[in-house]
Amino acid sequence: MKDYKTQLKRYDLKATPQRMFMINEIEQKGHIDIDNLYKSLKNIFPYISLATVYKNINSMTQNGFLSEVKIPKLKTRYELSKEKHAHLFCTNCSELKDIFIDKQLVTNKAAEKSGYKINDTLITFEGICPKCQEKNNMVSTETK
Repeated sequence: MKDYKTQLKRYDLKATPQRMFMINEIEQKGHIDIDNLYKSLKNIFPYISLATVYKNINSMTQNGFLSEVKIPKLKTRYELSKEKHAHLFCTNCSELKDIFIDKQLVTNKAAEKSGYKINDTLITFEGICPKCQEKNNMVSTETK
C-alpha cells in the first residue's frame, strides 16, 4: 500500500483507521460501489454506519482524492484519482477496467462540432470483455 496518510494530509483529510481501510479496499478492487465497500468495512468495523461510509466517500470525492465512475443504470463506483483515463465496462460480467487513451482527441472533436468549451470528459466504453467472449465461444462450440 502506498503512503496514503501523507496524500490524505495534502487533501486536508484525516487518516482515520476507517478511511485508511476504505482506501486500501478501493486500491485492491480498483473500482467499488458503496454497498460493497460498506460490506467490507462492516467485517472490520462492525459498528460503522452506512452514513459514515457515504460521508467519507463524499469528502474524499469533493477533495479530489477519489473519483466517481458513473455507469448508466448501475450504482456509481469509486476509484483513487489518477491520470485522466477512460473505462471499459463488460455488459456481461460487469468488469470495469481503466484504459489510458488520448481523451483529448475526442474532447477536441466534440468541442469543434458543438461549439462547447468542454471542461471534462467521462468516457465509458461498453462491450463484452475477452474472458466473456471466450466463454461464449466455448458455449457455442459445445452446443454445435
